[in-house]
Amino acid sequence: MSDVNEPSDVEPDHEHDHHHEGPGYATPQAAIEEGEREELAYVMSLYVGTDVDAPDFVSVVDLDPDSDTYCEIVDRIELPNRGDELHHFGWNACSSSCHMEGLERRHLIVPGQRSSRIHVIDAKDRRNPELETVIEPEEVFEYDLSAPHTVHCIPDGEILISMLGDADGELPGGFLELNDDFEIEGRWEPPGEIEMNYDYWYQPRQNVMVSSEWAAPKTYYPGFDLEDVEAGNYGQRLHFWDWEAGTVEQTIDLGEEGLIPLEVRFLHTPESTHGFVGAALSSNIFHFWRDGESGEYRAEKVIDFESREHDDWDMPVPALPTDILISMDDRYLFGSNWLHGEVWMYDISDPSNPRRADSLSVGGTFGEVQEVQNRELSAGPQMIQLSLDGERLYWTTSLFSSWDEQFYPEEGERGSVMLKADVDPRKGTMELDEDFLVDWGECPEGPARAHEIRWPDGDCTSDVWQ
Repeated sequence: MSDVNEPSDVEPDHEHDHHHEGPGYATPQAAIEEGEREELAYVMSLYVGTDVDAPDFVSVVDLDPDSDTYCEIVDRIELPNRGDELHHFGWNACSSSCHMEGLERRHLIVPGQRSSRIHVIDAKDRRNPELETVIEPEEVFEYDLSAPHTVHCIPDGEILISMLGDADGELPGGFLELNDDFEIEGRWEPPGEIEMNYDYWYQPRQNVMVSSEWAAPKTYYPGFDLEDVEAGNYGQRLHFWDWEAGTVEQTIDLGEEGLIPLEVRFLHTPESTHGFVGAALSSNIFHFWRDGESGEYRAEKVIDFESREHDDWDMPVPALPTDILISMDDRYLFGSNWLHGEVWMYDISDPSNPRRADSLSVGGTFGEVQEVQNRELSAGPQMIQLSLDGERLYWTTSLFSSWDEQFYPEEGERGSVMLKADVDPRKGTMELDEDFLVDWGECPEGPARAHEIRWPDGDCTSDVWQ
């Protein structure tokens, strides 16, 4: 088991000798104490795989309980093309650039997963953002990359995007770097460092980045096929990079218990080398850390969600933990089990021995709650986002259009929802807020899907500290 103690000569959450003149917060604790309650959310919204012939859009959702438009989509940034499949997105700047005077957390970088088109949205007017510029797919393909996924701002004010395929939608993937004028700088890493790619997180003070694996776009675009797993077409490895050099220093094969490692998170405190990844298909959570003696990274399975029998399935139903996040104080790990219909929280004070604090059973195959405000639910919780103070957990229900169609076809017919739980971090409990519902089934053109969530002032899955 791991040694969870950080070096005794490190004071957690100090400001690392730099001034806070730029975007974000000087420390994670400052984010908790200085961050305001989220009053708006930006949510990736899409019509791909529905009967609606319209472009995808970014929703602006009112989260202010004192507002007349609470729980409503108050604006939509409609994109110029159809078929983008909006999926993940991020900011041009965050807390890792808090030393850069004049830099603003102002622009959303919004990729199309299927189109490889990258949109830049100016959110200076928070309730009424506007599309500023578009990087067309042909510009991306010039670097033999496609299928943009995770967007992180990096400390020098530039933007790094994980790319899951080559220009033909095959392997290998890689990373695309944009400059602060939203122009392509080029490929971030030397070619040939990895085959499969998916999510990534970096810890600049430790000079490390970790990346995970899904599959080639041509493998997952049509939907999930068990034969692809048997053929080894899905990933099961973590890659640990030299952050400064952009090269892989170590790869850990998680084996059959680590199939399809998706969302990967380091703890927020920049002194830490501990983190977690959710292996979706194997339905396990792994803890990873750097061993103090060898300097090598290690990984261990710390949470195992058992499959469950269901009359409509010819095999036990896996939990499919498709998203995880860590609270800003690094105390709790939250996650979603999309097929079982569950959101959960674990106390990770001892990261080698997470303790289950609470869970809610909502939607999905086994959810105890299948209706909120007379709105019938279909898919289970998928993308999650937590308030900076750790007291409100929100989630949407669409995973990926073709996978939705396989497992929850009603998602495309009825549209997604966004739900919320009130969290008491002192007691380690969650309670479903049955007065909260945002319904993409009510969109003017017809029901839409909803995926990743962001706050205007940063959040637990976009802010990194150096």
